[in-house]
Amino acid sequence: MKKVPVSLDERSYDVVIGNGILSALGATVRELGLGPKEMVVTSMRLWHLYGVAIQDSLVAGGFDVRVAQMNDDEESKSIQTVTSLYDKLVENEFDRNSGITAVGGGVVGDVTGFTAATFMRGVPLVQVPTTLLAQVDSSIGGKTGVNLPSGKNLVGAFYQPRLVWTDVSTLKTLPEREIRSGLAEVIKYAVVADPGLFQTLEENVHSFSKTPSDTLIEIVSRCCSIKARIVEQDERDHGIRSILNYGHTVGHALESLTSYNHYTHGEAVALGMIVAARVSREIGAIDQSAVEKQERLISAAGLPTRINHSMKPQDIVRQFTRDKKRLAGRTRWVLPKTVGEVFLTDEVPLDAVLRVMKDITTPKETKA
Repeated sequence: MKKVPVSLDERSYDVVIGNGILSALGATVRELGLGPKEMVVTSMRLWHLYGVAIQDSLVAGGFDVRVAQMNDDEESKSIQTVTSLYDKLVENEFDRNSGITAVGGGVVGDVTGFTAATFMRGVPLVQVPTTLLAQVDSSIGGKTGVNLPSGKNLVGAFYQPRLVWTDVSTLKTLPEREIRSGLAEVIKYAVVADPGLFQTLEENVHSFSKTPSDTLIEIVSRCCSIKARIVEQDERDHGIRSILNYGHTVGHALESLTSYNHYTHGEAVALGMIVAARVSREIGAIDQSAVEKQERLISAAGLPTRINHSMKPQDIVRQFTRDKKRLAGRTRWVLPKTVGEVFLTDEVPLDAVLRVMKDITTPKETKA
């Protein structure tokens, strides 16, 4: 096992990463002094895969365990789902000393986290991420929230968990598309802050689903360490934490425009990284070889490099101008300088963005 501390004064916690560690969850949660009740929130599919092991572990730890199931698609990342979880907590007489354990991917973690942040003004939260995307990104750092019809994550709260318990063995049951989606966030970390990780991905990405567990633990822990270091500097996302939004400006717009049912989050972020790197090249901040290097890795990961949905570049621009990351009416871009270094800017010419997006949304001509 590896342990990555997230040091935030009284809100500090550990991210524990291992292989086959679900059965040890209950004892660790008990050591945190939580209880006596614990609500496990998960999807029906994950309950069948891991529910008994997690429930047995928590019961062995002395907890009175209840279970709430929810759908784990983007449509379920809503106020309505949060309300249904509130009702379940009230029905089971949960109070401020009771805890909630989120078992699942980003949707389950975000919705459960927001529920924990707001029920009785805050109850203890444990994250048990089961997807690659959640293990390296969404379960860490305290961002919780739900979508509105007008945009992604427009309602939420910063609320740190008491523990993140990551078992890489859960990745073995993921569909290949979900693995690829998570790889987009891993690539993001490599481009933002870790050229060594980028090289590791170049060596492993072709057969990632067969990666040995010790290598998986190393990759996940490196991503967690990067995020922890950045969150410690900027918990509330007022400064450097914004670099973790690399690829998300356009990515969130693509998700919204396609009603969250055409691209996975990772696929949309991959396209957002393609756009960001090319925009950076347009303004002379990165050389062509680094742009191509990123695109080769994204393609090798099985992620899209071109927008294969009929939409106009102008519509994408209009959508991301609604993004909550805008500052004083200007879009903040995270752009790469090279692999391992990015910068923030709100001075990106609109015509450069439109040129890039027109290029990747227009089918390439085939040679005769």
